[in-house]
Amino acid sequence: MSPFIQLTLVLAIIILFAKAAGYLSTRIGQPSVFGELLVGVLLGPTLLDVTHMYFITDSHLGEVVHEFAELGVLMLMFLAGLELEFHELAKNTRVSAYSGILGVLVPVGLGLAIGSASGMPFNQAAFLGLTLGATSVSISAQTLMELKVLRSRVGLGLLGAAVFDDILVILLLSAFSAIGSGGGLGEIGIALLKMIAFIALSGAFGFYVLPRLTLLLSKLPISQGVIAFALVIMLVYGISAELLGGMAAITGTFMAGMMFGRTAEKRRIEQGFGIIAYGFFVPVFFVDIGLRVDIGELPLSSLWLFLIICTAAILGKLIGAGLGAKLGGFNWRESTQVGIGMVSRGEVGLIVATVGISEGFLPTAAFTLIVGMVLVTTLVTPPLLRASFSAKKSAPQEA
Repeated sequence: MSPFIQLTLVLAIIILFAKAAGYLSTRIGQPSVFGELLVGVLLGPTLLDVTHMYFITDSHLGEVVHEFAELGVLMLMFLAGLELEFHELAKNTRVSAYSGILGVLVPVGLGLAIGSASGMPFNQAAFLGLTLGATSVSISAQTLMELKVLRSRVGLGLLGAAVFDDILVILLLSAFSAIGSGGGLGEIGIALLKMIAFIALSGAFGFYVLPRLTLLLSKLPISQGVIAFALVIMLVYGISAELLGGMAAITGTFMAGMMFGRTAEKRRIEQGFGIIAYGFFVPVFFVDIGLRVDIGELPLSSLWLFLIICTAAILGKLIGAGLGAKLGGFNWRESTQVGIGMVSRGEVGLIVATVGISEGFLPTAAFTLIVGMVLVTTLVTPPLLRASFSAKKSAPQEA
């Protein structure tokens, strides 16, 4: 078979199994994303290893699938942003700030303590803490959308906290890299200025230019012109977030979604993107997380350390982000829900861990443990979130 036929076959398998697993997951009272994540583990090297079966000769097939998955998470966060508005997030700024900041500092401190207690050098222990501080709310956002509570106080506080989390983790990562390379405060200051520049420029464009361009394009005789324009802007925001702001691309696409949410074409864009994203790209993203993990590689000799790291990863976010939400004015139930929503490390945790091993801050054994932790935290988040909302029958308070 040609490489293209191999790719189409694997994509067909991934989408079929993802949708089937998502359906079965809803049948047992869990969010569909839980089943899609779990089937990814089964299709990955842990069991079937679908991208390396005997008839697969294309050595780059896994990389191509991963690139499709990256587009999936960008679209997912764009759709999450599309459902929200700035004035809604602004009402929860205090909660977002406290939850985002404490949701980083507490796990980082726990990771540093665990690494030091297990005999790691200070640099490795500090970077272990940094990986525990990362958060990816793409999984939580999808779960909240399924539960129809994304625009609740908890949903808005969670998404806002993720932005603060992203900023603080990037600053700590910049500081760590600067110290490791002999740099100083100048590099940290530059990283902060880049973030401010990105937020200012993207915000100005989104508020003053984007609505006019969208209105103009909606009147032109171009087939799906508005959808194509939204797709281009989403990608540009994602690229700019990484290259200009030094932030995660999902933060940029989330902002792009909020900008388009202010336009008159919001519903049209939401319908068009929903078909593309949920029919193809998003299922590939969820499955790809499992495809990149081989549970068999986890060393049994380090099982105790792995369990401790996973426990610290979950409790660190639950305590840190939850306490921050409580200090910001949420009740204990809402604070717990925010803390659970911040548990998933997803693709952001994998990115930070990859930087650590490529820069020599993490040994291979520690990297394997962190990848396993990312999988565990990503898998436990959807059912925990579902349980936290299902425990109370009354509808969550709207923002």
